Amino acid sequence: MTPWQASGPWLRCALHAHTTNSDGELAPRMLVKHYERAGYDVLAITDHWHRTEAPSGRVLVIPGAELNCLLPAGRDGHVLALGVDADPGELGERLDLAGTAGWIVAHGGVAYLAHPYWTGATPGTLELPAEVSGIEVYNAGCELEIGRGLSAVHWDELLAAGHACHAIAADDTHHPGFDSDLAWTWVRAERSAEAVLEALRSGCFYASTGPLLTDVRVGDGAVEVECSPCRSVTLLTGVSSGAAVHAGRLGYSYAAEIVDRTHDGLITAARLVLPETAPYARVEVVDAAGKTAWSNRVA
Repeated sequence: MTPWQASGPWLRCALHAHTTNSDGELAPRMLVKHYERAGYDVLAITDHWHRTEAPSGRVLVIPGAELNCLLPAGRDGHVLALGVDADPGELGERLDLAGTAGWIVAHGGVAYLAHPYWTGATPGTLELPAEVSGIEVYNAGCELEIGRGLSAVHWDELLAAGHACHAIAADDTHHPGFDSDLAWTWVRAERSAEAVLEALRSGCFYASTGPLLTDVRVGDGAVEVECSPCRSVTLLTGVSSGAAVHAGRLGYSYAAEIVDRTHDGLITAARLVLPETAPYARVEVVDAAGKTAWSNRVA
């Protein structure tokens, strides 16, 4: 089920954030207030190797942690342990990705591989064990610091290989006000930790740095998308295939058509042809400011 077929409110979630319990600048209570003022519904605190709790108020706080793991070729991977009910100190040592994710799942959490591009993981060689629900497709902190925040190629390679991989976007904030409120995840769920974590397991959400995906429907050999005003809507379906529309007087369309647009030509609805042989399909929209939203797999 996609989030547009599900019931419940849309919750704006910050899923990667650090406090003074590791290398962040704000104490837990102050970080909660920061995201509360920014209009978020959910905050997952993910301090390095430390399970941080903080009282929930208007923002639902989900305790978590960020753990190191061993990736292929000796790379040091980072894994978000969202919603774990135990302190990760009991792990005692750095395990491989499967072992780390297994510990997270065994302790009630949801595992996401953080910032694969920043980590140096090579697209096409990265393997996700079943215990890992997905990856960060976009990490704002990694993009701000060294331009390695976007991991869309890693994601597409995993999807093409048949992995059931979802993708979140997150701040990875350490310096709130400078590297915060730049990327988030819209989860369709009731406002409880259990419901949010289940949505993250099942992919009932989409990721964004700005645009809204108001509806995505699949049928009759096409994907229909409704969104906030955007300059492009793209359907990614595998190697050398897909569809896209682009706004503007000379806007190019490929295997797709613009269904509706604003008075100044930005796209608000599009219909994109879904190839019969597509191994997967996901939607990506970009607004006039260059901000992006990513759906999970829709077909």
